[in-house]
Amino acid sequence: MTPSRLPVFAAAALAALVLAGCAALGAKHPVGNAAVPQPAKAVELSRYLGRWYEIARYEQGFQKDCEGVTADYALRADGGIDVLNRCRKPDGRISNARGRAKIVDAATNAKLKVSFFGPFFGDYWVLDHADDYSWSIVGEPSGRYLWLLSREARPGEARVTELVERARTLGYDTSMLRMTTQH
Repeated sequence: MTPSRLPVFAAAALAALVLAGCAALGAKHPVGNAAVPQPAKAVELSRYLGRWYEIARYEQGFQKDCEGVTADYALRADGGIDVLNRCRKPDGRISNARGRAKIVDAATNAKLKVSFFGPFFGDYWVLDHADDYSWSIVGEPSGRYLWLLSREARPGEARVTELVERARTLGYDTSMLRMTTQH
């Protein structure tokens, strides 16, 4: 791409992202055609920070062949959040993805925007969590992404069943979940 075409390409990409975001507002959840789930309760940010273990997810290209997935959240001096996602690849190597998040719904702290690529942010909604913050269900308005998270690497079959059932009640097709192996 020539340098003179780069600003046009960037503007077109930004316009596509804005239009996709606007289309998601008030849209139907494509998975199961249910209404877009909203966060069930507020999030105490200080209790949400720290390490989370991925229990299951909707498979995405950026997480292909990832096991032992963790997400670490830490408060930044500017009030934002540092994000470090890690996973183990089949060859044993650890893959890291560093990003940042910002709260977009200060009334509940349950809706955030996360970026791993410069100025491009995606929705990260804490749809539900345990009162003691031992588990969390994360998604976003399009319904294409879903993560079931736990403070324990291997929370036990009863907890996993509970999380899957809660995701189902939120309108997600849980047959699409890929269970994550934690080492």
